[in-house]
Amino acid sequence: MNGSPEPPFGNYFVSTYPPFSCWKEAALDDFRDQLERVPAAPPPLGLYAHVPFCVDRCQYCYYLSHDHELSAMGAYLEALLKELGQYARAPALAGRRLDFVYFGGGTPSLFGPALLERLLEGVQALFPFDAAREVTFECAPRTVTSNKLRLLRDAGVTRLSLGAQQLNDEVLRMNGRVHLSADVERAYAWAREVGFDTINLDLIAGLVGETEQSFASSLERVLELLPDSVTIYQLEIPLNTPLYRSIQDGSVPAAPPDWETKRARVRGAFARLEASGYTVRSSCAAVRDPDRHPFLYQDVQYLGADLLGVGCSAFSSLDGFNQQNLASLPAYFDAVQRGELPLWRGYRLNDDERMVREFILQLKLGSADRGHFRERYGLDPAERFKDALEACARAGWLRVADEAIEVTREGLLRIDRLLPGFYLEPHRNVRYS
Repeated sequence: MNGSPEPPFGNYFVSTYPPFSCWKEAALDDFRDQLERVPAAPPPLGLYAHVPFCVDRCQYCYYLSHDHELSAMGAYLEALLKELGQYARAPALAGRRLDFVYFGGGTPSLFGPALLERLLEGVQALFPFDAAREVTFECAPRTVTSNKLRLLRDAGVTRLSLGAQQLNDEVLRMNGRVHLSADVERAYAWAREVGFDTINLDLIAGLVGETEQSFASSLERVLELLPDSVTIYQLEIPLNTPLYRSIQDGSVPAAPPDWETKRARVRGAFARLEASGYTVRSSCAAVRDPDRHPFLYQDVQYLGADLLGVGCSAFSSLDGFNQQNLASLPAYFDAVQRGELPLWRGYRLNDDERMVREFILQLKLGSADRGHFRERYGLDPAERFKDALEACARAGWLRVADEAIEVTREGLLRIDRLLPGFYLEPHRNVRYS
């Protein structure tokens, strides 16, 4: 927050607290013990299921993904359901119904109809989601068929998220995407025909080869489709990506835009979306109708709901305990086959850390309700973070109102840069992962 130069490489997107590098294997015995205790007043429960397979890895991707060999995907699905079955028998989770569900990856839509049906029915049998308020499924455009979409809808999926990234074929090719614009438009048309409560299109600002004109024309094509939700991420270049390596060895075909350019493009995109009737609902998303198109995976979780993550590298947040699964696919298989939970590392949050986690995540949604923290933690974040808030307010990035701490548009555009300023001292200046 001091205006120092922004490094072009690294991970910046804040998805939890404290950073993953603070989570340790030594904490896992406490997590196992916690699973044996029935919570007195359990909060809402969500599920994240990770499917780590892709047709090919995009140049900028830093998520865990593997080749999509059919036998490996089938074995993985059975391992994921076996892991989920262990949680279904744990006293801390047994009998609890899901409030929201997210199937992500990777590319979960790579599964054929038989595997999709096995996935959805298997989860439903262990943790029923027929009463869940939101069930999201990520789809890569080229892997979508009308039959798959009908299967998803009939199984209870309410929110479909299509990874378009942009609607410019040359930009897509330069970044290693396996789909083209026509694939996005065809998949979107099928999704509209099948009927989902919400269809989201994911975009990325700052791709290799992107220009101001190509980004703007891509957004105009998106607006013609009229999706219920549009998510726009600013490209990161973590050190473990093919893009970073190609920049380092000089083989990248064009330098990606810098941070100020990315912010300017998202700023303009949000203004264009608002002019078209959308409402900006977070640091990276706009929706046509905030009442009809919430994103409960974020909204409820960021207010303190429990999240159970299953699958290789997935992470959970259960009753103040963060835990991440093994990130190696062979190690994940080995643990599950031994009848063990595939745990890698964890972190027990104290009350102050839980409060910080909720506060920074709510700021990503644009506002943190002061009354929520007074009631839940007996403190006012406006006092708890007084110095950091004043620094951000002077820069024009947020304001402290009577009822809430509100992030301005300029603050939202750089929110992941601001949030570490609210971290507790032991968690500052540490590795992201």
